[in-house]
Amino acid sequence: MKISYKCDYALKAIFELSLRYIEEGGGLVSIQELAKGGDMPTKFLEQILLVLRKGGFVKSKRGINGGFLLARPPSEMTIGDVIRFIEGPIGPISCVEEECYKGCKDIKSCIFRDVWKDVRHSISVIIDTTTFEELVQKYRRKKVDAEPHYEYII
Repeated sequence: MKISYKCDYALKAIFELSLRYIEEGGGLVSIQELAKGGDMPTKFLEQILLVLRKGGFVKSKRGINGGFLLARPPSEMTIGDVIRFIEGPIGPISCVEEECYKGCKDIKSCIFRDVWKDVRHSISVIIDTTTFEELVQKYRRKKVDAEPHYEYII
């Protein structure tokens, strides 16, 4: 599985919106703020947010006080939801997606197919159980751990 910049930026945008959702109770976030927070190019992010809106991940409001917000709570969205929506199937090779692939003559006896199925399953376990709410919690812990701790002794 390879993650494109488009998917990476989509994940970052939803993460930034999740941060706002949890820390500030939601609210609209301008595209400029999202781009700055996730170190993303604004023009590319505009296109990605339109796709995410069509997918039901974000909502938008036009105008001077407009922006974007999550369409549902971060606890209800997983990394896997976004990756599959943007990238498609997560299998490392197309033959592990039974519904999508019919071109191999030895699909039933292939020795590697089970390995690739295990790889797909392992990836699925991680991305389909990691919510954006959990990512925000991990981010907060990392942020606290990264802050300098001073000890004053007199």
